[in-house]
Amino acid sequence: MSRQAPTPHEDAAHAALRRVRREGRWWRVQAWHARRIWRWALLVAAGLFLLLVAFRAPLANWFWNEPQVEQLLDRGDRALAAGHLSAADGSGAREWYQAALALDSDRSQAREGLARTGQAALAQARRALQAEDLDAAQRGLDLARELQVPQRDADAVADALRARRQSGAGFGVLLGRAEAALQAKRLDGSDDSALPLFQQALALAPNHLRALEGREDALTELLLQARNAAAQGDVARAAALVRRARVFDAGHVDLPATEAAVNGALERRLQLGQQALKARRWDTAARHFNAVIAARPDEPMAQQGLQQVGDAWLNEANRLAGDFRFAQAEQMLARAEATGVSPRALVTARQSLNQARQAERALATPRAPRARREQELQELLQRFELAQAQGRFLTPPGNSAYDALRAAQALAPRDARVHDAARQLLPASRDCFEDRLRENRVQAAGACLGAWQALSPGDGAAAAARQRLAQRWLAVGSERLGRGDVAFARAALQAATELGSNPASPEHLALEQRLQDVEALR
Repeated sequence: MSRQAPTPHEDAAHAALRRVRREGRWWRVQAWHARRIWRWALLVAAGLFLLLVAFRAPLANWFWNEPQVEQLLDRGDRALAAGHLSAADGSGAREWYQAALALDSDRSQAREGLARTGQAALAQARRALQAEDLDAAQRGLDLARELQVPQRDADAVADALRARRQSGAGFGVLLGRAEAALQAKRLDGSDDSALPLFQQALALAPNHLRALEGREDALTELLLQARNAAAQGDVARAAALVRRARVFDAGHVDLPATEAAVNGALERRLQLGQQALKARRWDTAARHFNAVIAARPDEPMAQQGLQQVGDAWLNEANRLAGDFRFAQAEQMLARAEATGVSPRALVTARQSLNQARQAERALATPRAPRARREQELQELLQRFELAQAQGRFLTPPGNSAYDALRAAQALAPRDARVHDAARQLLPASRDCFEDRLRENRVQAAGACLGAWQALSPGDGAAAAARQRLAQRWLAVGSERLGRGDVAFARAALQAATELGSNPASPEHLALEQRLQDVEALR
């Protein structure tokens, strides 16, 4: 069959359908393009956001610092034009330019401003020189050097200033006074002595030949005096003279030989002190050790020797107190205190002295009836036995075995039971010390050692026990510091020092350094 031709109405319908289809495709194309544009817009926005985050500081600095830097530079220019170069309150040209550089280290105008300020300072120094205002000239020169003007220009002004000072201060008169003091052997010790005067002259003219030679001669004579003092054993004066010579010229040719002579004299005084210590000549030993400490305060051997002298005087004070010789005992305590013995040992010795006084008073009182005295003696001996069994040998004061024994001795000094108690207490205190030391109960061991020393003054074994206890304090303190107990470690170091620990020993130095490190971190 043949296809019928479309009617006009159908043609219109088909045309409308094709138009709708075309328009639908167009909108889809437009929507697709719109979505692509939005994607790109979002990507651009995200990129801008990331750039703002990454460069927010430079941008902020640019927006905010730029006007501030310009303002600082303008203030610097105005201060420079007014000749106001530097001021403590920050209003000088130097301070304004430096503030600008702090905000923008690449700003060349600020660096140029500082350079112009240095040249202006140098010009001010020259004008001050012409006006004879030497102090102002010096201030200008100092500022110019701080701002790093050319060295040649600054040196020229410095030379002119030095020459002006020499002519104005009477350099020749000053040099003549120094040479006259040298001739009179007045080398040092006052402002009109040779060395201080030569030093003033050399401050005005550092290369002046007569001043240099005069100082050299004065130092040679001073060091000769130091060597003579060392040869005579006066190490304190010799060391003081060497220190003064070093102040004036640390490179003097005679200084090494003089220092060697002083060191040799110090060694001899140390040896003499040790010999006197072994011979129990305490006064002589103390004199030698004090002389060494006066010359060299941190000498550990002298400090340790003086500590041993102090301990010996404490023991002597205890012995004298036991004989009721209280005036001599007080003298021994004063000597021991002067050597720097530990406060704890000094307190223990004073307690013994007071107990001896009480015992003397008890002996001076009328005797109680025999039965009553026997009852009191038995009570004291019971207190003695109980305190000894509990390890209360010397402490607490008034309730220790030692206190009970002293009271019993005052009540019945010739009683056999009292003598037996005294004989028991000494070995018991020694055993107590050893037992507590093995248990690392360092405080209790110290109390036992105190009783030992009080009962047996001058016992050499007690002195060795002190050193052992000091070492144990250091070991326990180090162990407790490892567990974080800083307070105990510090107390342990102090206790070891009071017992005579050598400050230069490795254990002492190690604990001290660890404590310093821990405290530095706090």
